[in-house]
Amino acid sequence: MSIMDGMNVSASGMTAQRLRMDIISQNIANVKTTRDENGEVYRRKMVVFAEKGTDSFADILHSKTGERVGNGVKVTQIIEDTKTPMEMVYDPSHPDANEEGYVAYPNVNAVTEMTNLIDASRSYEANVTAFNATKNMALKGLEVGK
Repeated sequence: MSIMDGMNVSASGMTAQRLRMDIISQNIANVKTTRDENGEVYRRKMVVFAEKGTDSFADILHSKTGERVGNGVKVTQIIEDTKTPMEMVYDPSHPDANEEGYVAYPNVNAVTEMTNLIDASRSYEANVTAFNATKNMALKGLEVGK
């Protein structure tokens, strides 16, 4: 594994976590959105990660023998949470209330989102630390020849 591989792994992690923080922020911003541009209740969004490029047999073999650390992470998709039910609140005066007087609010829990935001932020910070450590090792290696 070269110095650049280490930096690329950290950079991919930073990029993925930044997107995750953006999606979490979007969820928090829409916590009370009862109607989106399509007239539907906003649904919580989640980011799905996967490891970059592990298709070849050699990659899998090297990962099992400990010779390969990894290629980084990528975002494969952004999905909507269809398993968590919408929050139903009785408010017959609301313009989006149904026949029984209930309004469907997004399935966004602010506490869960803030916890996920802290997790994503800490993961981002860990990748910054790893990136800087790799960079400092490379700089120290260049100073050896002086």
